[in-house]
Amino acid sequence: MVAVHSVDRAGTVRFWNHTSALLYGVATADALGRPLEALLRPVGRAGDYEAALARVWRTGQPAAARDWCMRLADGRSVWIYSTMFPVGRAGVPEQIFCMDVDITARKAEENAQLSAGANFRHLVERSGDAIVLLRRGRIADANPAALALFGCARKDELLRRTLAQLSPPQQADGAPSAAAARIRARLARAQGNLRFDWRYLNGAGQPFWAEVLMTFATLDRQPTFYTVIRDISARKEAEQALCLAAQVFENSRDAIVLTDGQQVIAAVNRAYRDVTGYDGARMLGQPLGGHRCGIEDEAQYQRIVAAVGESGHWQGEVWALRANGQRYPAWLALTAIRDARQQVSNYMGMLSDITERKQAEDRTRHLAEHDFLTGLPNRALLLDRLNLALTAARRHHSKLAILFLDLDRFKHINDALGHHVGDLLLREVAARLVRCVRAVDTVSRQGGDEFLIVLTDIGAVDQAAHVAATVLQSIAQQYVLEQHRLDVSTSIGISIYPDDGADVDTLVRHADLAMYHAKEHGRNRYQFFNAEMNGQITERVRFENDLRRAVAERQFELVFQPELDLATGQVLGMEALVRWRHPELGLLAPARFIGVAEECGLMVVIGTWVLQEACRRARGWHDEGRPLVVAVNLSPSQFMQRGLADTVSEALRASALPASLLALEITETTLMKDGGAMTMLQELRTLGLSLVIDDFGTGYSRLGHLKDYPVDKLKIDRSFVNDFEHEPAEAAVVSAIIALAHSLKMKVLAEGVETETQLRFLREQGCDQYQGSYVRAEPGPAPAAGDGAAL
Repeated sequence: MVAVHSVDRAGTVRFWNHTSALLYGVATADALGRPLEALLRPVGRAGDYEAALARVWRTGQPAAARDWCMRLADGRSVWIYSTMFPVGRAGVPEQIFCMDVDITARKAEENAQLSAGANFRHLVERSGDAIVLLRRGRIADANPAALALFGCARKDELLRRTLAQLSPPQQADGAPSAAAARIRARLARAQGNLRFDWRYLNGAGQPFWAEVLMTFATLDRQPTFYTVIRDISARKEAEQALCLAAQVFENSRDAIVLTDGQQVIAAVNRAYRDVTGYDGARMLGQPLGGHRCGIEDEAQYQRIVAAVGESGHWQGEVWALRANGQRYPAWLALTAIRDARQQVSNYMGMLSDITERKQAEDRTRHLAEHDFLTGLPNRALLLDRLNLALTAARRHHSKLAILFLDLDRFKHINDALGHHVGDLLLREVAARLVRCVRAVDTVSRQGGDEFLIVLTDIGAVDQAAHVAATVLQSIAQQYVLEQHRLDVSTSIGISIYPDDGADVDTLVRHADLAMYHAKEHGRNRYQFFNAEMNGQITERVRFENDLRRAVAERQFELVFQPELDLATGQVLGMEALVRWRHPELGLLAPARFIGVAEECGLMVVIGTWVLQEACRRARGWHDEGRPLVVAVNLSPSQFMQRGLADTVSEALRASALPASLLALEITETTLMKDGGAMTMLQELRTLGLSLVIDDFGTGYSRLGHLKDYPVDKLKIDRSFVNDFEHEPAEAAVVSAIIALAHSLKMKVLAEGVETETQLRFLREQGCDQYQGSYVRAEPGPAPAAGDGAAL
C-alpha cells in the first residue's frame, strides 16, 4: 500500500489518504489543514528534505525517489521510500504530492545485514584464532592473529601462499604435508566443513600443533575455504601428559583403585591386581564398599570413609586380605578428588604392601630393644615395661619386686678364658634366668654381667625370695662351655614396691645397693633392701655437699679428646670432657660425680659452664688458625631445660664462636625419654650448629623416629667397639649401625678404638671418624687458648 499526501506552497496538508493515516498514526481529519512539519519531520539532515521540495516547486519536475527516515508526532520513526511530483495548472505547480512506501522492515533487515557484515569483519579482525580465506588453494586474506601465529609482520607475507608451505614437509603420521592438505581440502568441499589436527611451522620454524576448521562457501561469487586455525600445543601437551599419567597409573608400583563420585570402581591398575589378587575386570562397576580395598576390619573401613568425607583424605596402616584370604599389612591412602565446582568427582585409593617393611621394622625394633648378645630386653625396653608395671601396681594396689643380679667374679672368667667364653656364659645365664620366672615377668641384661628381673603382681615378699632362691640354685649349676667346666654364682639385691620406693629410679637404685650388700656379705646370696643400708647415704650427702662447694669454688676444668678422620687421621674436632679437681680425692672423672650432680640438681649449672668454657676455648683455637669443632655433651637435665636454645645462643654470642664449630651431643637414652626431643632438636638446629647422638646402640627403643631427627652424626658406644673383635654379633651390629646412619645421611664416629684390628674393621665398614687410645688420643688438656673461665 502507498501512502499519499499533498502540501501547498505554504506547507499545509491538503490531501491525506487512509494509508497515510495508518502509516503516520494521524487521522485524515486531524491532518488536513495542519503544517506537514507538525506531523512528520525528517531525521538527520532535515534541510535535505526541504531542499528536495523547493527543487520541485522551482523546476516543476519530480524529485528522484529516495529513502527518508521520518520522526512522527508520537515520537516513532519510520523509513519511507518517497517520490515527490508537482500538480498544477498551466505548468505552474500548486501542490506537491508525495507517494510514500513503508520500508521500515526492509531497512531494519539491511541494517542488520550491514551490521552483521561489519561485526563479522570486526570479529574476524579481533579474533584470537588465526583466520585465513583460501581461494584456489592459496591464501587470499588473513587476520592479524594469523599473521602473529605464523610470525609475519605484513599481510603480503602470507598472501598467495598455500597452507602446505606453512607446514613441515611431513605430518606427524608421516604423510607429506602437500598431499595431505589436498586430501583435506577435497573432503571439506564435499562435506561442507572439516575439522582436523595439523602440524604447522611458527615464525621461528618450530613445528606446533593446530586445530583446523575448514568451511567451504561461496563468497563474492568465488569458491572460498573459510579456515580457522587454533594453536592447540597446550592441549596436545596435556594429552601427552594424560597419556603419560595413564602409563604411570598402570605401571605404578603402588596399587591404585579409582572410583567415580558414587564410589563405584572405575579402574584398577596392574599393581592393584597383583597385590590383592583380585580380577580387575570383575571389580569394574562394583561398589568400593563391597571390596573395602581389601581392609579386613569393616568398622575401620567405615571410619576411614567418614574421615575422607570430613577432610577429603586419610592415610595410615591397615590389615588387608588378599583374594585368597591371606592377611597382610598395608599402607592405604584414600583421597577424594574434586572438580572445578568443588564437587567430589572421584575417589582414589593407593595401597602398598608393607610386609617387608614391617618385617624390617620388627627386626630393627628387636635390635633396638633387645640385648644383642643374649636376646633379652635391654635397659630401654626394661624401663618401658617397668613403668607400665608400676602404673598397674599403683592402680591395683599390688606389690612389685625388682631383682638386681651381678655375677660373682665374672671378670676373672673373662680374663682367664677370654671374651668368647664369657659371652657363652652370659647367654647360658640368660637362658636359665628366663626359665626361673613367669611369662609376665621381665628378665633384662643391663650390660656386662648385670641382669635385672621385674616380678609383677607378687602376692607377698616371700614370692620374691622364692624366685631369688630359685635363681641362685639355677645359676650355681655347673656350666660346660667348649670343654670348660665352670662353677658360677651370683649376688642378688631385691627392692619391693611400694615398700622401698615409688618410682623406677629409686627402686632400681635400692636393688643395686642391696646387691652390693649381698656381695660384701659373702656373695652367692640374695639381700632385701632395708633402712640400715641408708648409712651409705650419709657418705652420699657429704659427697653432694662437696659437689656444691666445687660449683661455688670453681673446682672444675676441661680436658679434650680428639675426634679424628678415620681415612686420613686428621684431627677434625675436640670433645670437651669435664673433670673435678677434688681437694682431697684429686682429679675425678665424670662417672664419679655426674650422676650425683643430675640427682641433686647441679648438672644444669655445671653443664652451662662446660658449654661456655668449651666455646671460649674453641674460639681461641680458631683465632690461632685451628678452626676445630668442639663437641659438648648435654646431660638429660640440660636437654630438658626450658631455654636451652637461648643458653647455647648466648654461649656462642659471648665467645664469638661460629655456630658451625659447635657440636652438641645427646645420648639416645635422653632422646628416648624426652617427649619434646624433636622440638628441642629443631630449635637447636636453627642456630646452625651440629647435633650428635652419643652412645648409640646402648638401648634406643624408638628407631622409627631416628629418620625424623635433624641429627648429623651417630657415635657408636665403646662397648660395641671393644667387643666386636671377639663377638661376630657385635661386629654385625656395628656394621648395621654404620649402614643405617649412612642411609640417613649421617656421619658415624666410633668411640674407644684401642687396636689396629678395630681401626681396620671400622675403615672397611666405612666408618667416618673415631676416638680412642690406639692413636694416643686419651683425654687431655688442649692447647692453651687463654685463661680458664669462671664457673
